[in-house]
Amino acid sequence: MPDRARQPGRGRGIRRIGDSVYGDQALKQPEAEAGRADGGGWRTGQGAVSTGLLMVQTLNGLQYGVLLFLVAAGLTLVFGVMDFVNLAHGVQYMLGAYLAATLAALTGSFWGGLLLALPAALLFGLALEWLVFRHLYARDHLAQVLATFGVILVLSQAVRAIFGTAPLHMPLPAGLEGGIELLPGLRYPLYRLAILIAGLLVALGLWLLIERTRAGALVRAGASNAPMLSALGIDTGRLFLLVFAAGAMLAGFAGAMAAPILSVDPNMGETVLILAFVVIVIGGAGSIRGAFLAALLVGLVETLGRSLLPDLLRLVLAPGPARQTGAALGSMLVYLLMALILAVRPRGLFPARAG
Repeated sequence: MPDRARQPGRGRGIRRIGDSVYGDQALKQPEAEAGRADGGGWRTGQGAVSTGLLMVQTLNGLQYGVLLFLVAAGLTLVFGVMDFVNLAHGVQYMLGAYLAATLAALTGSFWGGLLLALPAALLFGLALEWLVFRHLYARDHLAQVLATFGVILVLSQAVRAIFGTAPLHMPLPAGLEGGIELLPGLRYPLYRLAILIAGLLVALGLWLLIERTRAGALVRAGASNAPMLSALGIDTGRLFLLVFAAGAMLAGFAGAMAAPILSVDPNMGETVLILAFVVIVIGGAGSIRGAFLAALLVGLVETLGRSLLPDLLRLVLAPGPARQTGAALGSMLVYLLMALILAVRPRGLFPARAG
């Protein structure tokens, strides 16, 4: 069981300028001294929405978006290619975080924990596929939902029994503990920028794999017409296994990268799973391009809406009602966006079968 020591140097020298909510877990904003005198902005009657605050929240939204993409990419491939509804995908994200935190404590290194957590998450995903999921491929969606929900309950209770209910904390990697100055007096944590860059690189690599290789062509064909692919002599069982393994490792990687900035607890996969399904609906099932663009859009709307709406509503409301109304509307914005897009594009922005 890993040590539950808090991160050394976490948030060092950074003043918090607000809260960003990642689902139900409130994350303290990175350090930022968004000087209202020289940062620019617009007045709301009770303060100002500064340029610095807007920059920080935009970067937070993009960073959250790439984490959502890492989870949603595997989920959209599994659903698009295999027509399999896997509610337990969020558990694989949670297990990636627990594996990384545990292995980092054992090795004494963030990088050691990350490198060992990826194959461990892959093997765990393959074990779930062999033991449970492959027996559900021929079943209807209701049976898949019920069975994978049962997997969530079993694994969540197993994690509680092994690690307890107290959240674990993973230290920031050496060299990424500080911040970078965006504006005079405004610093942004290096590790959050590292997450953003890593997510963009993974997205680029995944796009090249899907669009420029034979294996990617088979995945795209499976997303468009899996029965025809099988009729042409392609081993769809092996293809399904590879797709599921890739999805499990991507979810585990997302959990491992999120562990130093999130409390690692048994419930952390539930909210991210809901938003990952929103990403798939908006982007289109089976589409990596759609998942990437939709994830960034959802991340920005979720973060900016929750952080800025209360301040903007002070233009027309008293501070108390503005705060309450802004919080309520901020939590609804993503779902309102999804409803609007579905009204115009019922199959999402970039459905695989449309390509």
